[in-house]
Amino acid sequence: MSSHKAKRAVRGALSISAVITTAVSLSPVPALAQPEAPAPPTTASEALKQYQDLSGQASKVNEDLLAARNELVNRQADLDKATADLANAQQSEAAAKAQEEQFRGTVDALASASFQGARFSSLSALLTGDSQQEFLDRASALNMLATENAQALQAYSSAVEQAATARQQATDAQNRSQEAKAKAEALVGEIDKAKADLDARVSDAEKAYARLSGKDKQDLVGPDDHGVYLAPAGAAQAAVQTALDQVGDRYVYGAEGPDQFDCSGLTMYAYRAVNVGLPHSSRAQYTLGKPVKSGEWIAGDLLFYGGSAGSIHHVAMYIGNGKLVHASTSGVPVKVADAPYGGGRDYLGARRIVG
Repeated sequence: MSSHKAKRAVRGALSISAVITTAVSLSPVPALAQPEAPAPPTTASEALKQYQDLSGQASKVNEDLLAARNELVNRQADLDKATADLANAQQSEAAAKAQEEQFRGTVDALASASFQGARFSSLSALLTGDSQQEFLDRASALNMLATENAQALQAYSSAVEQAATARQQATDAQNRSQEAKAKAEALVGEIDKAKADLDARVSDAEKAYARLSGKDKQDLVGPDDHGVYLAPAGAAQAAVQTALDQVGDRYVYGAEGPDQFDCSGLTMYAYRAVNVGLPHSSRAQYTLGKPVKSGEWIAGDLLFYGGSAGSIHHVAMYIGNGKLVHASTSGVPVKVADAPYGGGRDYLGARRIVG
């Protein structure tokens, strides 16, 4: 495991530079008004609180953007599938129409078929035959025509039905494709507004951080945890150990490693070590795995914070013995803390991803 002291040595003066990729989403992303610059604090405690408030606001907007980026991936997949379904349906329709035409000709030919220039029924075959053998021959021919006609009619009916089904599938796929594309394009502007809002909030937070005293910065980080934590045995062992190896790394909005992280970037990076793909969004991660009751966590469980599933703004990884590891906020490195974080005042729930 990487040395915690070596990790801490690279902290230095932590900044809050935002590293966010502009995203597109179908989920409504709030086009928040540009925040007004807060009044300068008059005391050290005010300065720390102001910074924490501004950093928290930036973290929530950051989660909006991350959720939007993951939703874009889903919508692009929907669009790709609809496009493929449309192409397949069009091919199926064309093939069904060709069969329809083929069997229509067969049905028409059989319907007008005659035996030696006249239409025959079983009775006419009996009355006009010169011998018993001729009757049997004619009856056999009539049966063969009837069987072929029935088969052709069935095939023709099936081809007509297949063509209609393929035509409906093509229409549905076309509608889904147009809808996915239109919704994605419509939200580009909303994402741009949210990105601008994040930039403004980060700028205000940077100014607030610059006003913090050395003591304020130490209070923000909290007491050092000098414990050495090793992942317990189990399915999530490698994920927990990977997360612990990042202790001391810098927090950066939108980062997902290898040396800087935001909260969901850290958990995504850790679970990648066990070949489990998580989206880079705490809200999206909350939809995975199975729910775990409070206090029944095991190492590797993810703990989520927010007022509701749609407003989750933080995720941490439980490591056992009442502890978690997380990338909490700008100005604080990846660290081990008590679980649940912050005394549980904003704790929403937990999910078990593996095990």
